[in-house]
Parts: sequence; C-alpha cells; structure tokens
Amino acid sequence: MISLIRKGTKEDLPAALELIKELARYENAPDEVTVTVEILEKDGFGAQPAFDFFVAEIQGNISGIALYYTKYSTWKGKCIFLEDIIITEKFRKKGIGNQLFNAVANVAKALNSERLEWQVLEWNDPAIQFYKKLGSNFDNEWINCKLTKQQLDMY
Repeated sequence: MISLIRKGTKEDLPAALELIKELARYENAPDEVTVTVEILEKDGFGAQPAFDFFVAEIQGNISGIALYYTKYSTWKGKCIFLEDIIITEKFRKKGIGNQLFNAVANVAKALNSERLEWQVLEWNDPAIQFYKKLGSNFDNEWINCKLTKQQLDMY
C-alpha cells in the first residue's frame, strides 16, 4: 500500500497521540500514557525540540507515525534513536512500517549519524520479525535502566 510519508506538524499531534494510545493498549499498558497534545506540542515544537516525527497518510488520514530524536554516544558521536514506529491496526503489514523506517534511516544518513538505534519488546514477535527482515543487529548485552518521575523526585 502506498502512503504519503511526510514530516509531522503540530496539527498532526492529536492523531499521533491516538496512535500512541493504540500502541499502549497493544502493549497492555493503556494507563501508562500520561503525555498530552499540549506536552507533545511543547516538547516537539518548543524552543528546544526533544523529538521529531514522520507521519504516514492514506487518503488524508494518518495511519502511522515514526517518532525519533538525536542522542549522543561517548564512543561514536551523534546517533538517531527511533522511539516508536506505530501503525494503526487495520493498516499493519502493508509496507507502511518500511516507508516510515526508511524515512528515519534517511534522516540518520543525512545527519551523518554513527548509528540508528531502537528497542523492541522481547514478546513482540511481529516487530522482531520486521526488524530481522531489515538486517538489524540484536544486542543481548545491554540492560535497559530507568527512573520514573516519582523516583527522580527523590534526588
């Protein structure tokens, strides 16, 4: 299926948030989404944008997004981190994920990034198979760590 891939705009944020919530439901964590359109707008379009994104559009409707940002490796330098590719359920397995991934990969190349990185849940076999088809390297050496907002408040 051919879709229009373009840079996301402020006007796309409500649809992007709906896709984020759809992903949270898919990952059995619907109550974990606390971001709002207002937060997305401030963080994505403020003085120091924290992320950028592409949208996939089919007949004027947003069917998917790819959200990414720049990170920095002390060993390698500038890298792009692909936070999520989200395709609404009825448009999955139609090539839209490939189109969005290619758009982000092209940004990484244009910025002369040293790597393009992302994570995938160990139980998400459709995503794992998608990334395997791309020739991805899977890293079992690194352990993900995080502190929640509430934990950060203790510091």
